[in-house]
Amino acid sequence: MAPPAPLPTPEALTALGEGHLPGLIGIRLTSVDRAQLRSELTVRPELLAPNGFLHAATVVALADTTCGYGTRLLLPPGASGFTTIELKSNHLGTARAGRVTCEARNVHAGRTTQVWDAEVHDEAGKLMALFRCTQAVLYPR
Repeated sequence: MAPPAPLPTPEALTALGEGHLPGLIGIRLTSVDRAQLRSELTVRPELLAPNGFLHAATVVALADTTCGYGTRLLLPPGASGFTTIELKSNHLGTARAGRVTCEARNVHAGRTTQVWDAEVHDEAGKLMALFRCTQAVLYPR
């Protein structure tokens, strides 16, 4: 069996998002491992809901992107990609400013699905959201 491919750097994964939603909202990967990834974004007015709090969709985008980049790292041989087929988020707090961080962990990495959990924290370290997603592993037809 061949050794696993080398891991991309956080900067290389961050660059994947340029010109797409992750780049648009400013997601930056800060740590990359096969079983766990960390990311962050800086809260700015464009990411807030009209009520002045961080939009829930911003939190979901941060968590889903971080889990998605992790999924890329664990694709089985022959897979051509993946897509999110289910996600759930519990929002326990919010932010108006500062840096928001995400830590995503692999729960299951099978041939047809992957499951990832993530936690999102505010700058003070307070838990803002719990997130879980299921990814369908895609193969060429």
